[in-house]
Amino acid sequence: MLKDKLRNIKILRSLKSRIFLILLIVGLVPCISMRYAILQNYEQRAVNVKISDVSTQLRILANHLITYHYLQDTSSEVINAELDQLSGLYDGRVLVINNDLRVVKDTYGISENKTIISEEVVRCIKGENTSRYDKNNGYVEMTVPITETVTLDDDKTEAAERKEIVRGVMLVSASTDTIGATLEILSRKALLVEVIVMLAIVLVSILAAKGLFKPFEKITEALNQAQEGYTDDPISVTDCLETERIGDAFNRVLGRMKMLDTSRQEFVSNVSHELRTPITSMKVLADSLISQKDVPIELYQEFMADIAEEIEREDKIITDLLSLVKMDRTSADLNISEVDIDALVELIMRRLRPIAQKRDVEVVYESVRPVTAAVDEVKLTLVISNLVENAIKYNKEHGWVKVKLDADHQYFTVEVADSGVGIPQDCLEHIYERFYRVDKSRSREIGGTGLGLAITRSAILMHRGTIKAESIEGQGTVFTIRIPLKYIPV
Repeated sequence: MLKDKLRNIKILRSLKSRIFLILLIVGLVPCISMRYAILQNYEQRAVNVKISDVSTQLRILANHLITYHYLQDTSSEVINAELDQLSGLYDGRVLVINNDLRVVKDTYGISENKTIISEEVVRCIKGENTSRYDKNNGYVEMTVPITETVTLDDDKTEAAERKEIVRGVMLVSASTDTIGATLEILSRKALLVEVIVMLAIVLVSILAAKGLFKPFEKITEALNQAQEGYTDDPISVTDCLETERIGDAFNRVLGRMKMLDTSRQEFVSNVSHELRTPITSMKVLADSLISQKDVPIELYQEFMADIAEEIEREDKIITDLLSLVKMDRTSADLNISEVDIDALVELIMRRLRPIAQKRDVEVVYESVRPVTAAVDEVKLTLVISNLVENAIKYNKEHGWVKVKLDADHQYFTVEVADSGVGIPQDCLEHIYERFYRVDKSRSREIGGTGLGLAITRSAILMHRGTIKAESIEGQGTVFTIRIPLKYIPV
C-alpha cells in the first residue's frame, strides 16, 4: 500500500531524485550521528571527571572526620567549615551518616539526627563506593565510606594486624548545572556546524546528481532528435559506459528499423508489381477481345482461358500474402498438439507423389525412428509440403527427391534433398525474402509466387526452430529443418 502511494509521487519516480536523496541521507546520517556521539561522549566524560574530583575531596574530608572524631562530636568548626566549603564549591548537599544510619550532619540542616535507609548508604557501609547521575534533575549523587584503620593484637602469635573499619558514610549530591550549560553551548555550536554541513551536503548532492545524469540528458536529447526526424545518424555518447551501451543498443534498433523500412518499401513495390502483372495481362486480353468484331468462338475461349489462368495466379498470390501475414503474428496463433511426425510426412508424400510422377521425379522417404512432437499440425504440413513441392518442381528430368526424418532427445529434423538445378551461392542468403526468385522466368513458368520459402521460414520460427539450406548449382539442394520436440512459449 505504502509502496503504491510512493510510486504515485512523481518526484520519487525520478532516478535523479532518488540518487539525490540517497546522497543526502548518506551524508546527513553520519553527520547527525557524529554530533550525537560527540555530545554524549563529552557529557559522560564531564560527569566522570566530576565524580572523580568530588570523590577525591570526600576521601580527604573523610580522613579529617576520623581525625577530629567528628562522628562523636560535631562541634568542630574546622570540619564544619570544610563541609560548608565543599557544599558551596559543588553547589550541592553533604550528609555525614554514622554506622547506625543516623545523620549527624546535613549542610542543609534538614535531616540531622534522622535515620536514613538507602540502598546506596547500606552498600557503602559494607565498603562499596556508589555514584549515580540524574540527568533530568541535574545532579550527581555519590557515597564515600568513612573508614578508620585499627591495629588488632593477637596474644597467641604476638602479631599485629591492621584493618580498616567503616565508621560512617558521606552522602553527597553535587550539581551538574555547569555541565548542562556547557553541553547546551556545545549543542548550539554543533547544530550550527551541522546546518552548514547539511547545506554543503545538499549542494554537493544536487551537483553530483546533475553531473551524474548529464550524459543521460545528452542521450535523451539525441533520442528526441532522432524521434523527431531531425537526424538518422548513429548516436554516440561516450561520457560513461552505461550511456555508451544505451547508444549502441539504440543504434542497433535504429539499424533494424531502417532495414525493416527498406524491406517494407521493397515488399510494397514487389507486391504492387506482382499484382499488377496479372491485371495487365487480363486487361490486354480483354482489350483484344473488345477491339475485334465477330471474334471466333475458339479465340474467345482461348483468351478467356488465359484470363482465368491470370485470375488463378492473382488468387494464389493473395492467398500466399494472407498466409504470410498470419505467420508474422505472435506465436499465440499456434494450435499446438501432439502429432505423429512420421505419419504426417507419409501423408504429405502420398499427396505429392502424383505431381512427382508427372515430372518423372522419384520420391523417397526414410524414417530413422518414430517421432512424436508438440507442433501446429497445419503449419508444419505447410512447411514440409512447400519444401518437397519445390524440390519436385525445380528438379531435373528423371531426378529424385529424398526426405529423411530423424530426432534426438530435444529436436526432430526433416531433411529434404533433391537432384535439381541448385541455387547459386550468392543467392542462398536471399531465398527467404518475399518475392525473391533465383530464376524468375522458370518460377513464373511453374506458377511460383516467390512467397513459399518466406512462409516456410516464418512457420518454423514460430515453432522456435531453424532452417538451413546447402546447395551446389547444377547438382541439387538440401534443406534441413530442426524443430523442438516440446514447444515452450516465451
